[in-house]
Amino acid sequence: MNAELSARQIRRTEGVDSVQALQRVLYRSAKQLPQRQFHALYDKVSRRDILVRAWEQVRANGGAPGVDGVAIDDIEAAGVSEFLDKIAASLKSVTYRPKALRRVEIPKPGQPGKFRPLSIPTVLDRTVMTAAKLVLEAIFEADFKPSSFGFRPKRSAHDALEAARKEANANGNWILDADIENCFSEIDHDALMTQVERRVCDRNMLKLLRSWLRVGVLKDGAVTNRPAGTPQGSPISPLLANIALNLLDEEWEQEGGNGKLARFADDLVVVCKTERQANRAKERVGDIIAKLGLRLHPDKTKIVDLSKGASGFDFLGFHLHKRKSRKWQKWYLHAWPSRRALSVIRGRIRQITDRRYVGSSINEIVERLNQALLSWSRYYRYGVPSESFGAIDSYTHECLAIFASNKHGRRGRNWATHYNSDWLDKLDLVRLSGTKRYGVAHA
Repeated sequence: MNAELSARQIRRTEGVDSVQALQRVLYRSAKQLPQRQFHALYDKVSRRDILVRAWEQVRANGGAPGVDGVAIDDIEAAGVSEFLDKIAASLKSVTYRPKALRRVEIPKPGQPGKFRPLSIPTVLDRTVMTAAKLVLEAIFEADFKPSSFGFRPKRSAHDALEAARKEANANGNWILDADIENCFSEIDHDALMTQVERRVCDRNMLKLLRSWLRVGVLKDGAVTNRPAGTPQGSPISPLLANIALNLLDEEWEQEGGNGKLARFADDLVVVCKTERQANRAKERVGDIIAKLGLRLHPDKTKIVDLSKGASGFDFLGFHLHKRKSRKWQKWYLHAWPSRRALSVIRGRIRQITDRRYVGSSINEIVERLNQALLSWSRYYRYGVPSESFGAIDSYTHECLAIFASNKHGRRGRNWATHYNSDWLDKLDLVRLSGTKRYGVAHA
């Protein structure tokens, strides 16, 4: 029975659309046959339903135009149907070629003076990449290990934090807190394609992936080749990185005895029972990722002693530290927003309440603050953020009082007189204190 026939049956019996049905067929086939190689995938990328779903995701994600200057709005104005027809024709005739990537550098949140380089594909290329991702992700999801949490369906950073917390509470007092240096920029192309070829033998699909890996980057008017790395900033990049780093997850699971691994993309922790085990884990992680042309970041990789609250570590925007339970007299791992995370939201609050906006009404400023606070708190509700949330509430009140004082020509903060808690209560300002939600949320 072929995949198309099986997909039609799944669509009828399980009540899903054609794209989901295809993904389920591919996933189940890969799961049932771990050694199977898929040879007919390229034609799926040019399917109309796949391209339509890909376009919907690209449009929802937004983003800047690539080197051709064509924006999402331009495509909608000219006609999406014609745009997708053009893509399908170039894929079917095997004449599709990606354009160079546009290099931009964006500031790193909470790290003044530091920037993250992004390579932006054109909207057309992003659509094709997303279509390929829709097809390939289902196959490789069957191989990914439970220790991998980053950029995967129905998995989130909170899940990775929860896995680390549970393992640390089970007598895991030593942590390898590791970061892979320049992971997306230095993955060896041959090593990555070797991992891809374990599952994919469709020559046209492999050529398509290699074309994205080899495409040059346009910066300062010149195109430079990329000898290694995946196009960070493209829809396909997280999947390719996970395919490569699955080598680490597989070997770690096979060997055992080196601690419990929790990995979110290139950020990982290993929970160990002894310092010796943690040192051995550090050495082993370095050896495995070296096969991919990667290395551990010397400054961001460290071994941490959690016993009796001796020290803590930052992971995925949270600070994790053991605290003693008054009731049970035992040490448990707790999580709250890291200093950098608090610095980011404070900076955003200062920006919104800057005196250059005194021409705006208080209600307009409150509305902007609410958007920023809600967006930030949705992620940082995990763990025990009450103390941090209270501090942010107080800081927001202070900044808003200073803004109101500037607006009305008063000197000082005046948040104990004119702009006190009674004044604040009359505003429809979001208060983070008391908004903690228990349980693990999915991104």
